[in-house]
Amino acid sequence: MPLFSRPDGDLVRGEAPVRRIMPYLMRGRNESCVYQESVYRIAATRTWLKAYNRAHHPRATMFHLVAYATAVALEARPRLNRFVSGGRIYQRRGVSISFVAKREFTDDGPDVTVKLACPRGERFAAFSRRLSTQVDEARDTDCAVDKEVGLIMRLPGPLVRALVGLARTLDHWNLFPAFMIRDDPMYASLFLANLGSVGVSDVYHHLYEYGTVSIFGAVSAPRRAGFAGRDGVTSEEALSVRWTFDERIDDAFSCARSLALVQKILEDPGRWLGPPEGDPVWTGEERGAPEP
Repeated sequence: MPLFSRPDGDLVRGEAPVRRIMPYLMRGRNESCVYQESVYRIAATRTWLKAYNRAHHPRATMFHLVAYATAVALEARPRLNRFVSGGRIYQRRGVSISFVAKREFTDDGPDVTVKLACPRGERFAAFSRRLSTQVDEARDTDCAVDKEVGLIMRLPGPLVRALVGLARTLDHWNLFPAFMIRDDPMYASLFLANLGSVGVSDVYHHLYEYGTVSIFGAVSAPRRAGFAGRDGVTSEEALSVRWTFDERIDDAFSCARSLALVQKILEDPGRWLGPPEGDPVWTGEERGAPEP
């Protein structure tokens, strides 16, 4: 039992002894990584997004839909929305997604990191609008985290290492202040990297030991891929997302079922979100979706 409670999660109880001991056997996230590549058909997705963008502003992108699909999956499959800290497994309070955006599309253009809270039941239009707004704001102004890091990096190296060590120690004992966790992008359900937008594809990304992010998704650039079917192999436009999981939070079977939800939304948004001209929202339960 931990001495103190956490501001961002609740201690998971009742897990099997084998799962409870895993954080002690595998102390770091990168020691506990499992890798999975998902390749999605996106012909129907492109058609849906084009119709959506004719009826809505600001426009949504494929990345917006990937982020929304993962937020839905994390809400529907809460076991995936967990993290390990101090050798214990916690259920995260709420879903949040972090990602990096460039201020300018140049080699020297600085990056800005955005953390987006994802309220339960939010419609895609509202989600996409908030995502675009936060990216625009982050590009125009320095966020609080960037300012804090800028101040810290003015200090001598040994003092920076001491401060980082103090933060890790406080977090281990559940004493890291809530106001520090709230806006820190390393304390999120998922980190998504839209690497395809900057010409980088087919990459698996590491997990960060600092913070509590347990899943990383690297989104490649769309391209054609082969899919096997009853009539043979067909070449279709596809999107690859390479996932990195901390296997201590959940087992592979449950993770696979969670990824199936992402596939449903991405490959057929018209069925699972509704008409693009309306106010799309995940409607799996109402439409009699099979158990994810």
